[in-house]
Amino acid sequence: MAKAFASQGDMSEKKISFTEVGEGLYAFTAEGDPNSGVIIGDDSVMIVEAQATPRLANKVIECVRSVTDKPITHVALTHYHAVRVLGASAFGAQQIIMGDAARAMVVERGQEDWDSEFQRFPRLFEGHESIPGLTYPTTTFSDDMTVYLGNRRVDLMHLGRAHTAGDIVIHVPDQNVMFTGDIVEYHSACYCGDGHFGDWGDTLDNIKAFDVDAIAPGRGDALVGKEMVNAAIENTRDFVESTYRPAAKVAARNGTLKEAWDAVRAECDPKFADYAIYEHCLPFNVARAYDEARGIDTPRIWTAQRDLEMWEALQG
Repeated sequence: MAKAFASQGDMSEKKISFTEVGEGLYAFTAEGDPNSGVIIGDDSVMIVEAQATPRLANKVIECVRSVTDKPITHVALTHYHAVRVLGASAFGAQQIIMGDAARAMVVERGQEDWDSEFQRFPRLFEGHESIPGLTYPTTTFSDDMTVYLGNRRVDLMHLGRAHTAGDIVIHVPDQNVMFTGDIVEYHSACYCGDGHFGDWGDTLDNIKAFDVDAIAPGRGDALVGKEMVNAAIENTRDFVESTYRPAAKVAARNGTLKEAWDAVRAECDPKFADYAIYEHCLPFNVARAYDEARGIDTPRIWTAQRDLEMWEALQG
């Protein structure tokens, strides 16, 4: 086992794809790096997920400008994580939208999350010196809200806890396309370090009930067609359950975190070891699964110090 987090040494450039997932709807993907979405309305554009820095956000803007010159007026952020939100200033949008719960998490743990993620995965913070500070929304909502980009209706909804307590999804009814953030991934490991394993499956069911024609997931390729959509949803479910189940068995017999780590590896390695960011996510996933199984409902705040202590425990 490496003596440093897997992603601290990951400096390889990822190939960017810009895929149309519906008329005027695009997924910006990069081989397992954080995705962004683009919704082009009659007179303006909404971006879904802002990337980790303004410099990286400019790569999204370049793709947008290859298909439209309409102004970017809205940025929707599905949750609070630094790699999703800290590039928001680059878009110059009039409105930055989050769920109420996500905004509360920015206040409670946004700086700690930024500091922790930066030292875990430095490549994703290219141009970090351009980040003006924490990203706060101009607009929030509790359960759902609707934005009209001209005549194009965009529905933003909280369908349940999963990747975080404050996840939202964005649905465009005229094309039946959904942007799910990190609730759904495709051939990329789910990061569960701030997750809610017990709720994640129900939230996936709520997404599945929309029977969408395409999904722009949080990481991995765009999902076009119901067969690919449903396969990704079920694969995400399998990943989450396969992580939690062995950790919960260890916790139930008062086993150690290291024993939970070994048990999860035995279950997940044969199925998911080749997934993007698998090794990066695994220690945080095990730690959170172990905590939740022991009755800790609210994920503990990650800090650089806690990262180190957890990693030392897993090294045995």
